[in-house]
Amino acid sequence: QVQLVESGGGSVQSGGSLRLSCAASGYTYSHYCMGWFRQTPGKEREEVATMTDLGMPTIVSSLKGRFAISRDIAKNTLYLQMNRLKPEDTAMYYCAAGPRSVGAACNSIPGAYNIWGQGTQVTVSS
Repeated sequence: QVQLVESGGGSVQSGGSLRLSCAASGYTYSHYCMGWFRQTPGKEREEVATMTDLGMPTIVSSLKGRFAISRDIAKNTLYLQMNRLKPEDTAMYYCAAGPRSVGAACNSIPGAYNIWGQGTQVTVSS
């Protein structure tokens, strides 16, 4: 059974850093994407960063320079390093996984991902 378990969220002051982790198990697709999405109450879930099974990362342009996505293949874990956090980064952060067509980049649409973690809350105070 495929499972994604996030950890690392918490409360931090503006300018601080957090690293989120997503431990994956049971995933059997040969070509896939994994990524981080975030959502605030009343708003749609939005892409933060994704990475293909080949290790190709994508960061939403507005977050480049502050956020970075990485992985540890041996640990089956995806990470999101968040630096210089701002109050507007406050959200529930979700890890997701989904199949990828050969030669295709990761999809930015949450509906393209069929496996989701339970989410981890990030709160940034000013």
